[in-house]
Amino acid sequence: MDLGYARVSTVKQDLDRQIEALREVGIAAERIYVDKKSGSTVNRPGLTAALDYAREGDVIVVHTLDRLGRTVRDTLNLIHDLSERGVGVRNLADSIKLDSSNPDDPMAQLNVVLLALFGQMERTYSLERAAHARAVARAKGRRVGRPSVVDPDKLSYAEHLRASGYTMAEIVAKTEITRTSLYRHLPPRPPESVTAEPETTSSATAADSGTGSGSGSEI
Repeated sequence: MDLGYARVSTVKQDLDRQIEALREVGIAAERIYVDKKSGSTVNRPGLTAALDYAREGDVIVVHTLDRLGRTVRDTLNLIHDLSERGVGVRNLADSIKLDSSNPDDPMAQLNVVLLALFGQMERTYSLERAAHARAVARAKGRRVGRPSVVDPDKLSYAEHLRASGYTMAEIVAKTEITRTSLYRHLPPRPPESVTAEPETTSSATAADSGTGSGSGSEI
């Protein structure tokens, strides 16, 4: 049996176009489930009812795949879960046609793979955008993440302990600040030298260089 699902994001939007498209492919009105909910919310009674009603061999038909989930990844996960139950998914208006109810159709399976690829790309780009936004915020001196609730006096004590060579576990025990908060607030340790060159060599060299140039000018 084909089951229809239609969704719009707000109560002010109209479901008629999606419902009409579903009825044109032969789905009865009583088997078209609807929601007027944002895709970002998990509370979608219409979709929940459609999923509960679906049995092995049924197909959930949507106008476009974005009606099912907030992201491609969410949609792909739902398609996979339904496939495990023997329930297919078919779209009507997307440029990439999908019919997961036919495992013997190579093009249908290829489109599932393409959808998975797009989902991974979407995830990667989203992480990159978020990382870039955090970097820009830090460069402008803005605090990134949730507001700090760490006691400033304890944090100063933690900085002192770290400078004194205490381990992170010891600092946690002495300050009662969580390890996650310490990593977020404490500046990173200076990088350890990977050569036998003394740390003061560079400054000493610079000083010697300055002395040499001064002597030259006096001559």
